[in-house]
Amino acid sequence: MLKNHPKGLIPAALSNMGERFGYYIMNAVLLLFLCSKFGLSEETGGIIYSFFYAGIYILSLVGGLIADRLQNYKGTIMTGLVIMAAGYVILSVPILSTVGNINWLLPMTCFALFLIAFGNGLFKGNLQAIVGQMYDNLEKEAAQKGEKELKIAKSRRDSGFQIFYVFINIGGLVAPFVAPLLRSWWLGKHSMSYNADLPALCHQYIQKGVTMSTEQLNNLTELTAKVGGNVFSNLTDFCTKYLDVFNTGVHFSFIASVTAMIISLVIFILSQKLLPTPDKKEKQETVTYSAAEKAKMANEIRQRIYALFAVLGIAVFFWFSFHQNGTSLSLFARDFVVTTTVPPEIWQAINPFFVIVLTPLIVLIFGALSKRGKEISTPRKIAYGMGIAGLAFLFMATVSYINNYPSATEFKYLAEGAKEGLKSGPWVLIVLYFFLTVAELFISPLGLSFVSKVAPKNLQGLCQGLWLAATAVGNGLLWIGPWLYNKYPIWSCWALFVILCGISMIVMLSMVKWIEKVAK
Repeated sequence: MLKNHPKGLIPAALSNMGERFGYYIMNAVLLLFLCSKFGLSEETGGIIYSFFYAGIYILSLVGGLIADRLQNYKGTIMTGLVIMAAGYVILSVPILSTVGNINWLLPMTCFALFLIAFGNGLFKGNLQAIVGQMYDNLEKEAAQKGEKELKIAKSRRDSGFQIFYVFINIGGLVAPFVAPLLRSWWLGKHSMSYNADLPALCHQYIQKGVTMSTEQLNNLTELTAKVGGNVFSNLTDFCTKYLDVFNTGVHFSFIASVTAMIISLVIFILSQKLLPTPDKKEKQETVTYSAAEKAKMANEIRQRIYALFAVLGIAVFFWFSFHQNGTSLSLFARDFVVTTTVPPEIWQAINPFFVIVLTPLIVLIFGALSKRGKEISTPRKIAYGMGIAGLAFLFMATVSYINNYPSATEFKYLAEGAKEGLKSGPWVLIVLYFFLTVAELFISPLGLSFVSKVAPKNLQGLCQGLWLAATAVGNGLLWIGPWLYNKYPIWSCWALFVILCGISMIVMLSMVKWIEKVAK
């Protein structure tokens, strides 16, 4: 699968894998961590998560502009890694949130998230631009040998980005285990055990005391006994201690994120000579073009930009749907799935597992179709991906409707026994992430490949930033998922994503022939 790909592909992928490992450690627990540490509602935590996630991608546009302007992609990438490490260092400091310090502790946490988002913006899009340049160089070399070799070289770009994407997900596969394991270990050190419902109940008790609802007070008392809280003289002492220990274990995991940034930086520094510089300016002879030639070139560039923005529009709705894995789908795993032995964050590892397993198979299928002259174009693959994403949410809507799941707010007020009787088995998440992963493999790496194809050569970093900016717009809408999840029956939340994915597929299919023509 790696044969005849550029030598710099693996070092670039390894550097990205290290950064993604550190990032996914934090991302797997972020929403639940914000709620458990500060006592935020899921809607408020979802808004912070949405702005952070949107910031990561919108700042990639800034990072692309900086690298394009300075013509220093490698220096920009290394600066980004250092800034991200600084953000993780701040997050790793365990400070108990109280009424007296939340006014500065929460803003400091948000500032750390901004550093991570800004550093990621300097890193992510520019590394992808470097990978795109590798294939530009590969195609230039092949063009000198003939049309046949050029066609073969062009066919390697999609598979190259899929290989690059696999390495991202190797980091993503391991990362979700880190925070839950450290958290459970630290709880065990203090003779306590993990329970996903306790942090919210503890915050309520600290704020309201015995005035909290009878159902919630009974649930708190019952869970306190289960996790080893009988040794405490009163519930206030237990709740304060549990929150401190629970969240300190998560803080420790951010130290692993710092380490991952350092490893990624070392890999990148050691492999710099194998990595090209996108659109490096060279002295060229002055060429004079006629007015007609200039108009033709301007029209071609304009059509490429139009095609790029058409695909970016579809990407907005895909990422809005797909990245529910960190918001409403993560909450669903916590509330409506049996997770007594597996913390809800760990279920996010299913997605990268499927990416690693399915990518070679999909690459082989696409390769076989190409050899038979039945190659599926990148825009058409993206359209199919949106349809598959719609199937994933249709499955979730069906399961939720059949089981008559109420809104999450109604669910929380049920007795513990009633909750357990409503929960689904883990198989629901496995099926869901299978479909979402296939959709992702049809859209995300191929979207990166498409951008590198149509982007004007002097705007590679900027255009990769635009792809990530479209992702940012989708991520900026993520809060809608938790809002619907808590306000309406669960099936209606998933139905929104079924509709959006279905409409996006139809729109994309209607534009396929035009986009294919422009991207040639």
